[in-house]
Amino acid sequence: METQPFFTFTSHIDGKNAKVSVYKDRIEWIKPRGVSSGKLTAGVLTVGVSLLATGFKNGKSGTEMIPVKSMSSVTTSRDGLLNSKVSVITSGNTVDFRVSHSEAAKVKEVLTQLILGTHPTQQSNESAPAPQAPAPQAPATAPAAQGDVMEQLTKLGELKAAGIITEAEFESKKTELLGRL
Repeated sequence: METQPFFTFTSHIDGKNAKVSVYKDRIEWIKPRGVSSGKLTAGVLTVGVSLLATGFKNGKSGTEMIPVKSMSSVTTSRDGLLNSKVSVITSGNTVDFRVSHSEAAKVKEVLTQLILGTHPTQQSNESAPAPQAPAPQAPATAPAAQGDVMEQLTKLGELKAAGIITEAEFESKKTELLGRL
């Protein structure tokens, strides 16, 4: 596994700020430890005795990870005045990251590129096939080109007669077609 992420951002997850690191094959984030609202309420009600007995940390910290291969899509939506929610949809779950509106588009772009396999970090020079030159086009023969233009002019005349195109549109297209000869 890589040791250095190529993209990082801070997200508000489950009431706490988490550092999110993006690698070419996964997304990882560290959920910081903190006092839960239930523990804080119990501490207030017992005048701090329960917090002294159990400690301030709730033990729900740790690192979580989503492999890129399990991600199926990424969406964004507004989440208040300052933040947007970036939702990463996986095969069995949806993980929401809250980031600033300005950062949401960049996060979505990077994650979408990873899902599609088009992110520059996923490209390796030695395994990429060499670009192939397009096959040369055979020159069109004059009689075939004339016949094609005549067919198109006939169809244009029919469209004009049926009132589908105007005289000006007919003349413009006729001039274009005759210029190909």
